[in-house]
Amino acid sequence: MKLAARTTRVVPSATLNVSATAKSMAAQGLDVVNFSAGEPAADTPEIVKAAARAAITDGFTKYTPASGIDELKQAIVDKFSRDQGIHYDTSQILVSCGAKHTLYNAAQALLDPGDEVIIPAPYWVSYPDIVRLANGQPVILETRESDGYALDPKQLEAKVTPRTKALVLNSPSNPTGALYARETLEAVADVAKRHGFLVISDEIYEELVYEETSFMSIVSVAPEIADQTLVVNGVSKAFSMTGWRIGYAGGPKALIAAMSVIQSQSTSNPSSISQKAAVAALRDGTSFFKELLADLTPKRRLMVDTLNAMTGVTCPTPAGAFYAFPNVSGILGKQHANGTITTSADLATYLLHEAHVACVPGDPFGSPHHLRLTYTPTLDAIERGLKKIRTAIQALV
Repeated sequence: MKLAARTTRVVPSATLNVSATAKSMAAQGLDVVNFSAGEPAADTPEIVKAAARAAITDGFTKYTPASGIDELKQAIVDKFSRDQGIHYDTSQILVSCGAKHTLYNAAQALLDPGDEVIIPAPYWVSYPDIVRLANGQPVILETRESDGYALDPKQLEAKVTPRTKALVLNSPSNPTGALYARETLEAVADVAKRHGFLVISDEIYEELVYEETSFMSIVSVAPEIADQTLVVNGVSKAFSMTGWRIGYAGGPKALIAAMSVIQSQSTSNPSSISQKAAVAALRDGTSFFKELLADLTPKRRLMVDTLNAMTGVTCPTPAGAFYAFPNVSGILGKQHANGTITTSADLATYLLHEAHVACVPGDPFGSPHHLRLTYTPTLDAIERGLKKIRTAIQALV
């Protein structure tokens, strides 16, 4: 059987692969500490679960409009207005089966073969492949750890061509946890306005920002580009609802309409029950953010401090999200009994099989000298896993 060429242009998600391997090893009875999963360890808030139970009891278990129920769209409109001062009407809102699905719909609606999307690196692993699946061309814009991964507007402008259709922004970032400052967003908005490309602002981690910093949406900073910005978000991370699969977008009416048509012919509506749960989350669940951040803050400190104390490792403190992104350049080139650590993928494999610690190599994020570790497990598990890593690194020669 000859498969479609698009299947050769993409690879499976590295984060999902590592997490699945770690879970398989744990099922075999091994003591595996899993730092690979991109989800909070906390349970979904009770108020959200209660809304889901009520939806089931009330028989709200049938098809809904493909683009989402009006009640949820209105809750999203209210959230954008309340939190970012962005004013949409419900015709500018699409509800999808997770933020990844939202991004996929956007690429399918926006890109023709050969169209280019600028993606700052390090980037979330799925961005380039989502573009490739739409026959687009990812254009990687390198950023530097020494600059806090800030996007340089001059370098951005140098990447713009007549085929540029969009720029992807992710703040706070997966995998770095970096935030874009107001001056960066203003400069990016100026470039976008002059060249007319769409800004896709992935804000899924907006609520997971630590007290020394603050989140700003590019549309809040530069409302003049609201008509050429797609704001992508969801309930997965901030409400610990990864399995409920509800993402959403606000943006230009024509783009949202096109994305809705594509969704109507692919997945149809997101789960009716999950939509009712998302309404409760957005309207009544915001106190959960403080609980989640209170849980994550000491874990972030423990992980960053412990990583920085390891020989050959440096790790900046992330401003948002729940990932540490240590630079492991000082370890590359070292040897163990079965070979040499030449890449971060080699190091991740070594740590998984020798130390039984799962983390994700930086290569799929466009950053081959780094690892990504999630600090959502318990403090005890984080301490135990980091001890395993330290011991494994010390065994290298």
